[in-house]
Amino acid sequence: MPNWFGRGNKEYIFEMYSLSQFTNIAILILGSACIYLFRNKIKWRKAEVGAAFSLMFFELTYHFWMHINRIWEISSALPLELCNISLILSILLLLTRKKVIYEILLFTALLGATQALITPILDYDFPHFRFFHFFYTHLMIIWVPLYFTWVHLYRPTLWSVVKLFVFLNVLMPFIMMINKLVGGNYMFLSHKPATASLLNILGPYPWYIISMEGLLITLSLLLWLIFREKGAKTSHAVQHHVNKRTFY
Repeated sequence: MPNWFGRGNKEYIFEMYSLSQFTNIAILILGSACIYLFRNKIKWRKAEVGAAFSLMFFELTYHFWMHINRIWEISSALPLELCNISLILSILLLLTRKKVIYEILLFTALLGATQALITPILDYDFPHFRFFHFFYTHLMIIWVPLYFTWVHLYRPTLWSVVKLFVFLNVLMPFIMMINKLVGGNYMFLSHKPATASLLNILGPYPWYIISMEGLLITLSLLLWLIFREKGAKTSHAVQHHVNKRTFY
């Protein structure tokens, strides 16, 4: 087993706020800027499908890596974290272009994946496979809704915030039940992570879960204000664009 695909991390110890982390944050900013600047030139259906399959490949390879290194455990490996859910939504959005998926993903991606990039829960640094998996998937999770916002002109509405709230609160009891059954901590609904995170300022368990709900609504409304349709002209332009859009 090559070291870059093995279980040990002695050669690849990840350090918070290291050069590798700041490099990926710079790539996030540069990539986002490129999507915006070239938004009228990059509407490629084949690229969307290719991106979806690349995310599937990386995620399946990640589970294969855990399996062959004997670290796959039901208490931590199920795709029930917010970023796992966002990854699944990203794949579905790329393949289907469904607006309802975008409405949820925009918020889960920009609120969840960005926080994960700033305070990553990661043991492996460059050039280990897990390092590439973590940063590639999280970068793509953010870029996909930005792409659909700026290239396909999708926009959230106030109802999008309601849909997000309903989606997560319907999901939450099932995840809490699974946590109890398998001894897991999916979506940090059992306890806070051991590493530094935003949850540290939201109070003790279980009150930080209620704080998360309030913070979720507040930040979602802020994102809605930033990305919403602005003015009648924009609304008509978006509708015209959506009506003309085809799968090619």
